[in-house]
Amino acid sequence: MSAEKMEELLSIIGPDLRRQCTTYRAAIEPKQRLAVGLRYLASGDSFVSLAFSYRLGETTVRNSVYMVSKAIERIMMAQYLPPPTEDTWREVAQRFWEKWNFPNCLGALDGKHVVIEKPPRSGSLYFNYKKTFSTVLMALVDADYRFLVINVGDYGRSSDGGIYAGSALGIGMEHGTLHVPPNAPLPGEATGKRMPHVIVADAAFPLKNYLMRPYPGALLDREKRIYNY
Repeated sequence: MSAEKMEELLSIIGPDLRRQCTTYRAAIEPKQRLAVGLRYLASGDSFVSLAFSYRLGETTVRNSVYMVSKAIERIMMAQYLPPPTEDTWREVAQRFWEKWNFPNCLGALDGKHVVIEKPPRSGSLYFNYKKTFSTVLMALVDADYRFLVINVGDYGRSSDGGIYAGSALGIGMEHGTLHVPPNAPLPGEATGKRMPHVIVADAAFPLKNYLMRPYPGALLDREKRIYNY
């Protein structure tokens, strides 16, 4: 991140990073808190390593990372990752058709395990099928891999399908509350059958009229291979 961009970010979230000085200790300046938080988010260094690098206490580093993350989420989420509108969905579907030849597509969905240290007293909640401890990022992206909707923080032991079902995206799609465009003819078939807009995902997700996944198996006919491609 350039110095100019960091100063811009500081001007936006700096007030949330400010703390009062006490009789016993001077408060960390917002700029230093931001530097620590950004270094952690960019590198994943341990709090111990960051504390040594910045000559700060480990608790101060932990608090700084938390404060920066919460400030970015609270102040900037609505601006940079707002809930998609019907017009947004239409633009996404058009771009999927132009770039990937897939019609009426609202996005590609998948989960990513982010490896973490085992949280204290968490048992096997974060232990995943890869035999590591993780938390899960689930994301819906557009045709150019840009985030549209995210869900962060589920247990590593949870399945993608289970996380999706309990997420705001999954509940909203199931109940029709996400401003998804109405069924529409496929491109080039203006008078044809009206088809639903769909999300594409892998076999870990349930097949629904708004959620499509690849045909299973290796011995597929030509049409199914083309669809999977």
